[in-house]
Amino acid sequence: MKLLIINGPNLNLLGVREQGIYGKQTFGDYLSQLRERYTERVEFGYFQSNVEGEIINALHDARVEYEGVIINAGGYTHTSVAIADAIGAVASFGLPTVEVHISNVLAREEFRHISLIAPRCVGSIMGFGMESYRLAVEYFIGS
Repeated sequence: MKLLIINGPNLNLLGVREQGIYGKQTFGDYLSQLRERYTERVEFGYFQSNVEGEIINALHDARVEYEGVIINAGGYTHTSVAIADAIGAVASFGLPTVEVHISNVLAREEFRHISLIAPRCVGSIMGFGMESYRLAVEYFIGS
């Protein structure tokens, strides 16, 4: 199985930014652990960008190479109709997407309580730290 993980804005700073919310581990270190854990079952692609259009392009490109997408759209979760539309577009080609968040966004500022991408995703996982990504992988393995 081939899965693409897409991380949005500011997630390139994991491990150094707001460690009380996001922890001390870099995403690169966590991705290495995921790859090691699922070496026999999953091939992971990874894309991170702070630029909305690049995330949309990555979603479009994923439809020809991957069987699923795990996306943490960061702040774009709450603002990007365009990313939501891209998730819907690739879903029409049979590419499912799972939304993930490291923190429990429902326990944070009120503006974070609305996800524009959630209605286009097969599900949302939040609040389990980096393990939110692993739980999304488990969804794909089990489906």
